[in-house]
Amino acid sequence: MAAQRNRAGSGRGTPSDRRPEHFVVAFPGYQRPWATWIAHRLEAHGHRVSLHRWDPGRDQPLRDALGDLMLASGRVLLVLSQWFFQLGPRGEGEWNAVLRGFVREHADQFAAVNLTNKPLLPAVNVLEPVDLWGVGEEEAERRLLRRLALNPAPHPLTGARTGSRYPNDPPRVWGEVPRRNPGFTGRDVLLNEVQERLMDAERDAAVCVLVGSSGIGKTQIAAEYAHRFLPDYDVVWWINSDQRGTQRDRYAELAVELGLRTGSEPGERIRAVRDALRRGEPYGRWLLIFDGWEETEEVTGILPRGGPGHILITSRNRAWREVADVREVPVFERAESTGYLMRRAPHITAEEADQVAVDSQDLPIQLAIAGGLLGEERMAVEDYLRRVRSGELAELEQDVVPGDYPLRMYTSQSMLLNQLRRSEPRAVELLKLCTCFAAGRIPIGLVRGLRAAGLPEELRWMAGDRPDWPRSLDALVNRSVVTRESRSLSVTASGEPGLQQESVHMHRAVHRILSELTAGEDRNIYRSVVCQVLAVADPGDPVDSRNWARYAELLPHLDPAGALESETEDSRALVLNCVRYCYESGEYTAGIELADRVRESWSPGLAPTSRPMLDLTTWQTTILRASGRFTQAYDLDTTRLGQLYAAGEPDRVALLSAHHGLASDQRFLGRYSEALATQQQVVDTATEVYGPEETFTLNARHSLAATLRLLGRYHEAYDVDLDTLRKREQVLRARHPATLHSGTACARDLRRMGRYQDALARQELGVRLHAQVLGEQHLQTLWARHNLVMCQYRAGSDTQDIRAAFADLHQQHERGYPQGHYNILGLMSDYGNFLRARGWVAEARDLIVEAEDGYRALVGTAHPVPTGMQTNVGLVLQAEGDRDGALNLFNQAFAGLSTVLGEDHPWTLGCALNAAGGRSFTGRPEEAAELDRDTLRRARRVLGPDHPFTLSCQIALAADLRALHEAIEADKQEEDALQRLTSTLGVQHHHTLSARQRNRPYWDFEPFLG
Repeated sequence: MAAQRNRAGSGRGTPSDRRPEHFVVAFPGYQRPWATWIAHRLEAHGHRVSLHRWDPGRDQPLRDALGDLMLASGRVLLVLSQWFFQLGPRGEGEWNAVLRGFVREHADQFAAVNLTNKPLLPAVNVLEPVDLWGVGEEEAERRLLRRLALNPAPHPLTGARTGSRYPNDPPRVWGEVPRRNPGFTGRDVLLNEVQERLMDAERDAAVCVLVGSSGIGKTQIAAEYAHRFLPDYDVVWWINSDQRGTQRDRYAELAVELGLRTGSEPGERIRAVRDALRRGEPYGRWLLIFDGWEETEEVTGILPRGGPGHILITSRNRAWREVADVREVPVFERAESTGYLMRRAPHITAEEADQVAVDSQDLPIQLAIAGGLLGEERMAVEDYLRRVRSGELAELEQDVVPGDYPLRMYTSQSMLLNQLRRSEPRAVELLKLCTCFAAGRIPIGLVRGLRAAGLPEELRWMAGDRPDWPRSLDALVNRSVVTRESRSLSVTASGEPGLQQESVHMHRAVHRILSELTAGEDRNIYRSVVCQVLAVADPGDPVDSRNWARYAELLPHLDPAGALESETEDSRALVLNCVRYCYESGEYTAGIELADRVRESWSPGLAPTSRPMLDLTTWQTTILRASGRFTQAYDLDTTRLGQLYAAGEPDRVALLSAHHGLASDQRFLGRYSEALATQQQVVDTATEVYGPEETFTLNARHSLAATLRLLGRYHEAYDVDLDTLRKREQVLRARHPATLHSGTACARDLRRMGRYQDALARQELGVRLHAQVLGEQHLQTLWARHNLVMCQYRAGSDTQDIRAAFADLHQQHERGYPQGHYNILGLMSDYGNFLRARGWVAEARDLIVEAEDGYRALVGTAHPVPTGMQTNVGLVLQAEGDRDGALNLFNQAFAGLSTVLGEDHPWTLGCALNAAGGRSFTGRPEEAAELDRDTLRRARRVLGPDHPFTLSCQIALAADLRALHEAIEADKQEEDALQRLTSTLGVQHHHTLSARQRNRPYWDFEPFLG
């Protein structure tokens, strides 16, 4: 026998020369990474390897299962850990007998490696396993070859098997994947199928969605996939996706881990991450896991478009079938259920495990609850089944049991709760605290940072470092109430790193049931503690994007903690900061919903003119405007003003804020004259109350300039913007975002004034500063880049460069803004106008028609912007040859804006120019010339004689006069206009060249809401 062992290559043996061999590597699915690495190393040294997942049926004798491994030629290498012997499961006696008998008899055909430092069965020594745990790759390979008595190949092959990084080596990026569940059972077929689907998918379609009901084990499967196939990836990033804000902020954090140079705003970071993943830079083997992603609307803005990596999603929403490959997650196979139960409760028999599995309907979450009761409490199966089947519920009436989950789940959870009350009462207190957070990840460790004096007396044991805490938490973990996680809370804007906090995860079904079971047990006390925790974790500055990840973590817990109902100043400040975070981060839908709930909670107890209610209205209306719900914002602001005046002596500061919001509402609703009067009043009062250089005053002046611009008073707008810019440079400094925004406003004014080169020079500098300060993908940078492209276009830059810039901006706007946002619509219109002017009419039509429809849906048909959009659609029709249809739209736009804005407004004059062109193209030169004369006269007065638009009117008049055979006046008008165009724009500018070629001029409407 000793000679046999020496030939088998025991740890004490000496490697001998031999021909290439064949090895069967038998491994439990849990240790697949090691089996893959072993196969890779053996293949690299010239040997053949077959991988065999070890999972013998419960009814198959061990001797037969091990004998089957020997049917193939070669030796059998067993990959051992405690997992290897738990599959079945079987008693130690059966294993020891087979190892001492059958395996010892065939010792020359068996070898083993050991992956654990925990004690294995005594008879395992017959295999003389070599330890691979806790050593580096080079040493592990040396030990493996020595155990098998193999000489290293002189030149080992590389790349023999993909996905074979040494299992002890972590990936380059590992992002908060839940801890590996040592009790994970089965699912081997499903996991292998998911891997095959991802590996076999085309480069741009490697997405698999695990779909199933709550409690089916989707999250556990995704976590096990990440651990089991870890060597296949260099980047593994876990993204909790049950909340949109949490999903986006967590996804954005990957930019830092990838070393991408980008700003701190989540939208910008997400765009940079998607681009890097698509290119496979800096890592090509990546895995993204989106856990709990229920809504499919924003898939295109989140998932990378192609790339060499893989995406795994868990969801209850079967609508994913329409957008990705879906794998339905079933309940456990019966063998998986009984195997799991027998490992959790070794004292029960196979028949008893089968009875519990039948009663639990093989639902994983119910089996976890049963396993906790049977294993930790050592409850008899007969007793467990009797109590579950009788429907015994503690402190919960049957008529309040929700229909989402089986009654048995409530019964078993109730039994667990009663057991804990007897054996671990403080674990029950910790459990109650968990139910006052939201389901999912719970930063329970934050509680320990509170002062004991600030806690209710019965909960003061939670503060500090008392041994009751780990014992209570272990009790919940061991009974599958929660799973333990550990993460570092997001770093705040102060740069202070978050302390390593203890976090747990509570499944939504368990959370729901336990919340019901403990609903009446001093719940307000526990909720007040959680409110304290959340308030302490508030960074206090939702404007700084570095704090957004923290707010995304806090937001889901506000409702279950009762923060909206809390009357403490700290809790109300937290709630308002969360509302403001939703605005600053672009989470408009979540912000609107939160603000509505806050208003509902606060209104009964707070006067509408109290400071918290006034602040709530300020940010609620701001979010409503940002999301395009202008009428709702206006209604709230007018109501607030009425309440302030009705209160008697209104607070001047509160009135100022309310009027400022009202002016913004009026501006977005197209009521520009009213907005100007209101905004001027705000500026005057703010200057008196705060002074001319205070932030609020400067913001009010910025809005005043925007209103003047919308009224076509471009020179006045420029004067106000320039003065605001200079003051902001002094007060806030040149690189402050508000200062940069003022610079963009000045460039926009200059472009409207016809000073294209001046506008271009200023905006080029502004965009460079935006990129340096805010990053390339920040929404404010995108706005600045939009203006830059328009400056380049008006200044006469290369057509191909302009088209490429527009196309890139369009893509980035679609990623950065929600569908139908007014900033996207404005870009689409400008892009479409450019395409139409350069001959790409079909593409132009699609963009402009979509923009017009979007504006009509947003603000209605009577608003100046959708009215003006008709002229853009008319230009498309004219380019397509439908001149009558074009003239009809030109006339509607002209008449509509004349009524709404007046005949001297630049937008009205632009529509008049196009209407005159429509008359000329339909054979009505007299009407065209008459309208041209009137438009030219007004344009000279409003914009000046050298403005490019004025000169376009003059060229159009010359063309119509020539059609009327009034050649002398036509030549005179044309010559004067050409001289002015040459002087203003240059001899080679496309407007000048077009005028010399006697092309009919037109006017593009550039929509802008506010």
